[in-house]
Amino acid sequence: MMTRFFAFEDLTWPEVKSLPRDSPLIIPLGEGYPREILAEALGNPDSVGLLPEFPFGWTDSGLRVLECLLGAYLRNLLASLRDDGFTRVFALTPPGLNLELGNSQIALPIQPRKELYPTLPPDNNQDKVVIIPIGHTEQHGYHLPLSTDTRIIDAICKKTVQNTETKATMLPVMPYGVSTHRSSFAGTLNAQGRAFEDFWLGIIDVLVARSFNRFYFISGHGGNCSFLVNVVKYAGERYPWIFCATSWLYLSSPDGISSLEKYRRSGMGGMGHACELETSLMLYLHPELTHMEKVVDEINFISTPSYYMDWVEGGSLIANPPWEDDTLTGAYGAGSLATEENGKIWLEAAIEEKIKHVNEIHEQYQRRNKQRQARLTNHLA
Repeated sequence: MMTRFFAFEDLTWPEVKSLPRDSPLIIPLGEGYPREILAEALGNPDSVGLLPEFPFGWTDSGLRVLECLLGAYLRNLLASLRDDGFTRVFALTPPGLNLELGNSQIALPIQPRKELYPTLPPDNNQDKVVIIPIGHTEQHGYHLPLSTDTRIIDAICKKTVQNTETKATMLPVMPYGVSTHRSSFAGTLNAQGRAFEDFWLGIIDVLVARSFNRFYFISGHGGNCSFLVNVVKYAGERYPWIFCATSWLYLSSPDGISSLEKYRRSGMGGMGHACELETSLMLYLHPELTHMEKVVDEINFISTPSYYMDWVEGGSLIANPPWEDDTLTGAYGAGSLATEENGKIWLEAAIEEKIKHVNEIHEQYQRRNKQRQARLTNHLA
């Protein structure tokens, strides 16, 4: 019997929870690996779970960082799966990479990377904003797939670039981020904060060395955001002539918040995670992966005036209590109130928000650069 390969990212967390713990799970670096050889290397099991492709970071991927940075990121992701009890987890890589993964690395021949991926981003895009989308692979309640954050932010960023072709370019979406709550619900991975920050600062190092100077980290996953703030701060200190920015997810600008308030059907607490907003977006983008019959609303977050759950306004207190204090299913919010129509409205509003941000990043870079040059000229005069 031939080995069956299934997409891990399309599962819900109860489906991950029910998987046999000896199921082989694979994180591939890129694509183009022969599946029959992979199956043979694993002993021809009945099934193999393929996780989302890690898009870049190694030689011939189009964008290379130091192997120690890539290895640390991958080690933490694999450890997440082991923490869930899975005993056969591997990174699938091209030959010749020293990532210090030990027996957790399977190296197989692959089609030459330069035939699959050109230089990322193209060197003739140096006067554009480099959009860097980061999603995640994590539980989204009973009704949404693990890939929810990745699919939503990828769609927003691709449409943003399509509408700002002369002003923005983008990297392939990264499907792995940071989840400090990962132990609460099966199927949630975690790159861990320090490795995450080091990797993305390493990406900025490489791109700045190639003369790129405008960057916009756009996250589809809330757990990434505080760490991206640190990356932006480090990058700005290290390279004062660039402009590197991030934001809180999407629909967090005044216009974005107005759109949420105008069309939402839930009250405060209805938009957090696997909520009315994310479910609406997935109903519009991927109805085939959205299981409305399985929705469980979770709006009993332990709230006080300065600490509560909603999409943008969470109060003035910042904390990180265990998720299981507030949710039994992994969801925060009222997913049952989601509609495809609102998903379309909110997607378009999010794209418009990001287009405006791209324009602002250009303006910030240009005005600051002009001011520096003027000051230098005056100093030399």
